[in-house]
Parts: sequence; structure tokens; C-alpha cells
Amino acid sequence: MKTPVRTIVMVALLLAGAASRASTCEDISAQIDAKIKASGVVGYTLATVDAGAQVDGKVVGSCDLGTRKIVYARSDSSATTPARSRDEPMLTECKDGSVSMGGNCRK
Repeated sequence: MKTPVRTIVMVALLLAGAASRASTCEDISAQIDAKIKASGVVGYTLATVDAGAQVDGKVVGSCDLGTRKIVYARSDSSATTPARSRDEPMLTECKDGSVSMGGNCRK
């Protein structure tokens, strides 16, 4: 179960640049939703809440100049994601904060 959450966090990091160009929370949430769906995750919700709110789930984005945050939560614990093909490169966050496709953080 940690793998889908880790994948979502990685997708959110990749969206940071694209999300900064979006004009509304709805736009940013839609971009995040599209990336999550494209990665094969099912059984989740995205909610936009005040930045100071306590949440159950992972914060995967922010909007309205940081006054709101977008939260990812699993909505169906029986939902599964399709298995990743061994040929498909793995998305990895490196210790220096960079993101690598293929799991190799060495430069």
C-alpha cells in the first residue's frame, strides 16, 4: 500500500512546475487527478481544504498562493493498482530532491 502513496507523492513533485502555472485550485486539482488516473490508481479522492486544516491523507498540492492545499486519500481499501511492467522505468526521488526516471540517482 505504500507504493501507490509513494507514486502519488512523486507525481505531485513532478506537477509542482505545471501546477504553479495554473490559475485556480480547480485547474491544479484537475491536473493532479489526471496524473493519478494516468498512473493507474483507482479508489481515491482529492479534496481542497484550508492550508491550516488537519487532514487524513497526503498533501499532494497547494493553491491560492498557499492558502489552500489539495489532499489525496484512498477511498476504497480493496482497490488495487495495475502491476508495473518490469520494462517500465521506475520514478524515484533522490536524496538531493531531484527526481530520476529509472531509479538511478547517481549523476
